[in-house]
Amino acid sequence: MADGALLEARSLGKSYGALRVLHNISFDVRRGEVLGVLGPNGAGKTTLFNLVSGDTKTDEGDLFLDGQTLVGQPPYRRCRMGIGRTYQIPRPYVGLTTFENLLVAASFGSGSSEAECYGRCAEILRGCELGGKANRLAGSLTLLDRKRLELARALASGPKLLLLDEIAGGLTDEEGKDLVALIRRIRANGVTIIWIEHVLHALLAVADRMMVLNFGEKIAEGVPDEVIKDPEVRRVYMGIEA
Repeated sequence: MADGALLEARSLGKSYGALRVLHNISFDVRRGEVLGVLGPNGAGKTTLFNLVSGDTKTDEGDLFLDGQTLVGQPPYRRCRMGIGRTYQIPRPYVGLTTFENLLVAASFGSGSSEAECYGRCAEILRGCELGGKANRLAGSLTLLDRKRLELARALASGPKLLLLDEIAGGLTDEEGKDLVALIRRIRANGVTIIWIEHVLHALLAVADRMMVLNFGEKIAEGVPDEVIKDPEVRRVYMGIEA
């Protein structure tokens, strides 16, 4: 296992018939860091998350979390091993309250009883600025608060690794700043993060390293400033000819 790595991906590949979505993707994520993932639509970013979370089976390669292989493990098991995930479009149970949403996520995600999860859920709600909306139906929340709830639900099982999938999308600049501040606090609490995002300034405000995908292949990886200046990244992602 690579020194300091929490997640290791080795030669990952995924195809749907003749369509190759990911090919030979390898990378490490060190404990406590934020790895940003960039790429145009169709680059394979969400498929990569699906392979890590277990929503999709890998065709090739291997994945390790804390030295344990993830391949063959179902999503619920990966969750209990320490992987939390948000989705591009928040998926709350709209007929349940904000607090009830969190209890469901915490109890099923950790395998604990609801009673055992009460204190942790209350703490997470406060940390995600939802403490005053605990009894509000999730279906009545604003988009920003739904994003916060999506984050809170992903945190409820106590993940080591948090996968954020375009969580800043659709927010105003001020709302995006609030969300970035929340993600910084989550990172400061020791959670390792992989963040797919099209809102580049939000990603640059947090990421330690960045990886860029295009047509299912990794075309760049490194510190954000170097990656953004890479001529191929500028051509593919920003439409800028070097």
